[in-house]
Amino acid sequence: MTGGQRHTKPLDVHLIAVRDGTAGTEVLLSRRAGDVYAAGCWHLPSGHLDGPWEDIVTALVRETREETGVVVDPADVRAAVTVHHRSPAGGARVGVFFEVRRWHGTPQVMEPQVCDAMGWFAIDELPEPMVAYCRAGLDAYRADARMGVHFQEPGDPIAYDPAIDRLVLVADHPGAPDDAVRAFAEQAVGRITRWTDVSWAREESRVWRARGAEGGTWYVKIHQNDRFHQREVAALRSWVPGLGAAAPRLVAADADLRAVVLTEVGGRFLHGATYPPERQRRIFHRIGQLAAAIHTSAPARPAGGTLPLGKLERHLDGARPHLTPGDEEFIRTVAEKAAGLPAAGVVPTHGDFQLRNLRWDEDADALYVIDFERSEDGPAVRDFVRLSDAWHGRPDLLAAVMNGYGRAFTPGEETRLTVLSVLDSVSGISYGAAHGDPELVERGLRTLARLRAAQRP
Repeated sequence: MTGGQRHTKPLDVHLIAVRDGTAGTEVLLSRRAGDVYAAGCWHLPSGHLDGPWEDIVTALVRETREETGVVVDPADVRAAVTVHHRSPAGGARVGVFFEVRRWHGTPQVMEPQVCDAMGWFAIDELPEPMVAYCRAGLDAYRADARMGVHFQEPGDPIAYDPAIDRLVLVADHPGAPDDAVRAFAEQAVGRITRWTDVSWAREESRVWRARGAEGGTWYVKIHQNDRFHQREVAALRSWVPGLGAAAPRLVAADADLRAVVLTEVGGRFLHGATYPPERQRRIFHRIGQLAAAIHTSAPARPAGGTLPLGKLERHLDGARPHLTPGDEEFIRTVAEKAAGLPAAGVVPTHGDFQLRNLRWDEDADALYVIDFERSEDGPAVRDFVRLSDAWHGRPDLLAAVMNGYGRAFTPGEETRLTVLSVLDSVSGISYGAAHGDPELVERGLRTLARLRAAQRP
């Protein structure tokens, strides 16, 4: 202690009652009225402990019943966030915010002398005016933080003002990126209140969904190497904008961090999704149209370049333990034939055009593509290598893709597709085995078996 008297602060409790509404997650708020602090402002149901004999959970249950009329079982109370707050007048207190998702009864105004309205609001579209202290607790909660400091200065308004936002999160949550990436993202889009790690379950994948304090959703991505970063940024700055709403927009990029901030696209991944056959055919028709849009987003250039045979031996070394008898001989035979193929014209290609990077919005009847880190100029058929596994055994889906694309493959493209598919299978098996991606390994083995079967008399 630096002084002669121990510093004490009031302790209050706040209810974050949460439900799923038509606009997403909703939270219960009440509007203060009468001769009370912050009259006219929205606030969470809250209150003080009755005395040293009352614990904070009991206090929350009591205050909830007194203010809203609903009954909460103490077993349904979940700790959310703690905020150390100082008001503009200088008084400090500690607020403990609790999440509750189950209760009995319907919330209603029970104390009309201090509350004149109560209702549910989308947590990303909170009403105004709102008590800044309460808003700080909700913003910390949305950011998945466990603790926040909200020290207001003399002259600050009682109501929340985004231009005078005093909330400082105490970082300890493993779901958010490091400080440098967070700072970069917030410089681009403003303060972010919720980070959700949406990376694939492998070490090199680092992607977060970021929700802003004033609404809006972005994706923040860290590339695993400079080459991937440069490829994705180059594509997003050049030909991807020509796809319009079918692709995300680049908001900001940092080469030192290998980071990008991207706008959100709708839908859900097609990887693992199931639809009736007629809907599948429609989706694959749209996939063909999207592939055509990618390949015509910039003028085609003259033939040039060679097939990627240089890394075959290294990839074979990694894939060999997983190959079946006869696979390696087949791979080498195909590679030998590749040497005689003529050069092909080059166009912009996605490079990883597969169901894992395609999203379908059923309500909007819209298709989206993401992840351009393997984008580069190449033969158009390159983008059908990984997609071809999705139409195997379904000639109707192949026909739908080709109809959407606007033309069938030429004989030369068919041959090149086989060669590229074999090489991609080997590299996929090697990479997947080394980086813990069993789906990539299985797809490679499945593709080799399919192509070998197609070559048999």
